[in-house]
Amino acid sequence: MRRRTVLATLAAGAAGLAGCSQGAPEGGNSSSRAGSDSGTGVGTAIDGVPDAVGLDTVADGLRAPLDIAFAPDADRRYIAEQQGVVHVHESNGVRATPLLDLRETVVTGFEQGLLGVALHPAFADNRRLFVRYSAPVRGETANGNSHTFVLAEFTVAADGRTVVPGSERTVLEVPEPQGNHNAGSIVFGPEGYLYVGVGDGGAADDQGGGHAGDWYGAVPGGNGQDVTENLLGSVLRLDVDGREGDRGYAVPDDNPLVGRAGLDEHYAWGFRNPWRLSVDGDTLYAGDVGQNRYEEIDRVERGGNYGWNVREGRHCFGTQDCPDSTPEDVRGGERLRDPVLEYPHDSDGVTGISVIIGNVYRGSAVPGLDGRFVFADYRANGRLFVADPADDWASGVLPLGGGVTVEQVLSVDRGPAGEMYVLGTGESGGGGVYRVAPA
Repeated sequence: MRRRTVLATLAAGAAGLAGCSQGAPEGGNSSSRAGSDSGTGVGTAIDGVPDAVGLDTVADGLRAPLDIAFAPDADRRYIAEQQGVVHVHESNGVRATPLLDLRETVVTGFEQGLLGVALHPAFADNRRLFVRYSAPVRGETANGNSHTFVLAEFTVAADGRTVVPGSERTVLEVPEPQGNHNAGSIVFGPEGYLYVGVGDGGAADDQGGGHAGDWYGAVPGGNGQDVTENLLGSVLRLDVDGREGDRGYAVPDDNPLVGRAGLDEHYAWGFRNPWRLSVDGDTLYAGDVGQNRYEEIDRVERGGNYGWNVREGRHCFGTQDCPDSTPEDVRGGERLRDPVLEYPHDSDGVTGISVIIGNVYRGSAVPGLDGRFVFADYRANGRLFVADPADDWASGVLPLGGGVTVEQVLSVDRGPAGEMYVLGTGESGGGGVYRVAPA
């Protein structure tokens, strides 16, 4: 199916972003790239989508809110701040209160910190809360690495407002060679398994210290195309209800590399920095942050190879020509999957820098968004974007109208009623959580 390249020119005169600030997924350096520049047209309007939407403040007084999880048994939300605090927010106020304080444990700065939060599907019964954070290097991972990726579990008390002391359990640790490309999103799928986004290990081009060699000789590196040396550059799929050996999880029997060459935890690979994941029914989406030319949204499928660093989006990376599949002796010649949607970094640097996906809108507050995919870019400058999966992912700009503005969007998430929530910071630098509403 044909896929459109979209959002080439989002708005004239939009202010650029000088580097990356706290909370932003990093987009790479400015080294030159070869490859196709075709298909850089302006995104199209979508019939029925409103001219603008508004934002209702749900919670404010935050610093860098990166993720949110919704309790299934109460009008309660858990909000993860990059600095290392999980807040609990209830309907009786706009200020959230601390639930879990990991500031003495979490390494912050650049793209490190408390990056993801998720509730077990049976949270109402078992009170299990999962977080993904950056920690100082641990044990054997200290050999030249920047920090340690930690996936941990906590137990929330019956009141939903405190964590049971001493309940932390480490589920998974991954050595991170560099400080960036950490991804951070964790989401449960409909089958109850936990999907974990893992970046390619950092630096640029999927190269340098901590980056494995791979089958593709035209571009050195890297972890995105390697599934045997480490868990980087992938989306993992874990059974957190099981245990295997000394691991804090089990591997689902139908993971694609079980019984084959490669690490069993991998579910899909070929990613650079899958900053946010989302689940809509049986479909898993990833927003993969590009090097410095293209941003992409992927429909993640079991065993899928999404191309990095052979390709950036649908375009050859670092060479004029590149293959569409791996060699036959590499997992049987698997094809490199195209994104469902990509958009370029404009030549003036204002179009985009880091894709931040949301999800398909399933709410009732803004009927014109029903069935449409809502997402953002870190360089949003007061806008969201919308695409129509039923119309070849045709897409366009979704301006924010009304009094509430978000200058830097850090995350877009869907609540249990299908409404969309935007997490980000405003003109004054203060952060909050906002619900998408009619303009």
